[in-house]
Amino acid sequence: MSSMNVTLSRLDRLYLAKVADQAERYRDVIAQLKDIIDTCGPQLTIDERNLLSIAYKNLTATLRSSWRTIDTLQKKEALSSTRQQVKLMRVQKELIEKDIDALCKDVVGLLERTLMPAANDGEEKVFYCKMRGDYYRYLAELTRLNSKEDLAKASLDAYQFAYKHALATLPATHPTRLGLALNFAVYFHDIMRSPERACHLAKHAFDEAVAAASESPSKVANLEDSLMILQLMRDDLILWQGEIARD
Repeated sequence: MSSMNVTLSRLDRLYLAKVADQAERYRDVIAQLKDIIDTCGPQLTIDERNLLSIAYKNLTATLRSSWRTIDTLQKKEALSSTRQQVKLMRVQKELIEKDIDALCKDVVGLLERTLMPAANDGEEKVFYCKMRGDYYRYLAELTRLNSKEDLAKASLDAYQFAYKHALATLPATHPTRLGLALNFAVYFHDIMRSPERACHLAKHAFDEAVAAASESPSKVANLEDSLMILQLMRDDLILWQGEIARD
């Protein structure tokens, strides 16, 4: 943009970020939002914050999916692959791991240095602390590059802080509180290998939300978002309870 000698307003940058999001140019979305932060300060609007979150989420999801594809391929073709092919698959997997590591550290740095210190109490603070927990969780999964114990603890601390704050400031049906509960439960299942704790947390959040919605259905904001998260939570509960039963 600088080569075109165009001065961009905040609304211009937001518009460019939205266009980039539609084109699935997620790194461009992040660049525009970082420019907004640099020029206008660390307080993002809900639109800006959601775009930033979606961009990082999509980039990370693509990389994690690529990693899982190669991991599955390694296991599937372990016996039929040559030593050189095994080595080449490992090299490709390590490249993806480095990309995930760099991306997660980028978003964690932005959250810790800039966004979280400026966040208002309530939904905004919960939103950013949940993000922090999520990306430390992804880092904890890359055990060959990082110390799993340290990163698992950083993720747990972020989730605990966010959840405590959510319980104090957000209604049980709020989608940010429900999304946090779901991801915190996933942390217990995937990182701590405890389907029991995952089920306990998810079921508590699910039951509280259903009870609150039944009591005052007209007061439930963002009903569609909340229902979607409750459906995901129910699906995970069924899976995890099945694991516990098998064990």
